[in-house]
Amino acid sequence: MNKKFSIVLIILGLVLITYNSTLIDFDEPFKGNSIVALIGIVASLCAILLLLIYMTSKKIQRKIEDN
Repeated sequence: MNKKFSIVLIILGLVLITYNSTLIDFDEPFKGNSIVALIGIVASLCAILLLLIYMTSKKIQRKIEDN
């Protein structure tokens, strides 16, 4: 997976977080569609974190191979 594709996926995750945050009913955040939106936000955050870890590991791998 190249760097541009990873960045596109991170941006897509941020868009999903933004969209899901508009679906949350702040009066009752743990009922109905709000809980689905919260799960979507957490899932998007996890995906972004995994992509950042992957990109960091690729940088480390390149540095090790150069030496």
